[in-house]
Amino acid sequence: MINIKQAKKGALIVAYALVLLLPLVPGLAHAETAVSTTAASTTTTVTLYNPLGEADVRVIIGRVIKGILGLVGSLAFAMFIYGGMLWMTSAGNADRVKKGQSILVWTVLGLGVIFSSYAAVNAILNAITSGSVSG
Repeated sequence: MINIKQAKKGALIVAYALVLLLPLVPGLAHAETAVSTTAASTTTTVTLYNPLGEADVRVIIGRVIKGILGLVGSLAFAMFIYGGMLWMTSAGNADRVKKGQSILVWTVLGLGVIFSSYAAVNAILNAITSGSVSG
């Protein structure tokens, strides 16, 4: 028998997957076919549509990093809400208070690590490409 908690968790996972995959749907069927016929032979040329819209790898990587940071921010926001709700609804239960505080502390530490690593990588890439850390 399926537990209601498990069903809600499964529905949430499916909803997140749909939201993340939704931008990929319009670019799935954009191939163009051109047929050129001459008396001697027939040639077919297939032109594929670039769903990314960019050919520069640096721009694509930047967009991916921006998307991942947005996802991390959303996940951190959800963890802040979960940890706060756990703490506030603990009703004096010391284990739930400790668990809620732990979730909040680890969320802050995780965000600190992510944003400091982003700043370090950005500084290193700026130093390599322009010779200056500030860009």
